[in-house]
Amino acid sequence: MIAERIVAVQSSLAGLAIDALLVSAGSDLPYLTGYRAMPLERITALVVPAVGDPVLFVPELEAPRVETTVEVHGWGETDDPIGRIAARLPADGTIAVGDQMWAMFLIAFQERLPRARFVDAAPVLAPLRIIKDDDEMEALRKAARAADTVADQLGDVRFSGRTERDLAREIGERLIAEGHDSVSFAIVASGPNGASPHHEPGGRVIGDGDAVVADFGGRVRGYGSDTTRMYVVGSPPNGFADAYAVLEAAQDAAVRAVAPGATAESIDAAARRVIAEAGYGDFFIHRTGHGIGLDAHEPPYIVEGNTEPVAPGMTFSIEPGIYVPGQWGMRIEDIVVVTGSGVDRLNRSSRKVRVVE
Repeated sequence: MIAERIVAVQSSLAGLAIDALLVSAGSDLPYLTGYRAMPLERITALVVPAVGDPVLFVPELEAPRVETTVEVHGWGETDDPIGRIAARLPADGTIAVGDQMWAMFLIAFQERLPRARFVDAAPVLAPLRIIKDDDEMEALRKAARAADTVADQLGDVRFSGRTERDLAREIGERLIAEGHDSVSFAIVASGPNGASPHHEPGGRVIGDGDAVVADFGGRVRGYGSDTTRMYVVGSPPNGFADAYAVLEAAQDAAVRAVAPGATAESIDAAARRVIAEAGYGDFFIHRTGHGIGLDAHEPPYIVEGNTEPVAPGMTFSIEPGIYVPGQWGMRIEDIVVVTGSGVDRLNRSSRKVRVVE
């Protein structure tokens, strides 16, 4: 698999008249090597020439963690790693740089290679990473199933009298227990905090009548889960039920709009139209979705202005929301995959509001 991806990258480099690819810590690295590096001030970098074998440079203290079929060169604390890596790059050629490379490293390479031309690596890597292969899909499906199990379990968990932070901790523990290798995030936003889509769980105590947004995900074999479900302690707040019926219809409309050749913005419009026609348009304040894979957020982005057609193998979220400041918020999120004939939801847990204690 790694070898095939390297070949595909080198073919793309040749087609774009780029002499080499340079990526550092970030998800491009595990995609091409199987190794996810820690983002450190000690540089880790992969050099993939358009012709020839790739080389992965790692700090010696990290070398015991590296498992890859790519040739590995370790560097010591008193070495000059920028110089060693630069020696493998074309002095006066074009170098595509991964978008998660730290600025301090890129500036150092520009100083060492003043005649080289540095360009964005997205045209090389994005078209490859955006279409998931069978192994990637298997990991994404496993992650989604585990997240669904947690979403269902939460219907039997006591919310009242607990802080958001405490419930978020439990969600993380449950994700690990159900097979996730790590937890990426756990948003618990209760009552008026739900109107902030990326609320940081805090010390607010969840109480009777609170609507609670639970948005959480982690990684399985490096690939992400991400789902949002709604819970209400006791009776829902005023106006909540009517708005939620609109949100369910909007999310379903967006999912039904997914098909090979449909544009990303048309999927966004399908959800937005339902919410706007019901009078909640000003309260839908973010895009409808984002791609998911080795990164929690990656292309394609399901948003107005993105005219890119979706294609089989693309995976992304469908997550419209309605957020009323000072009152409550709501969101429904599923990960979907584009198939040859339409769409498949990876998340299968109930999208109904769960009434909890």
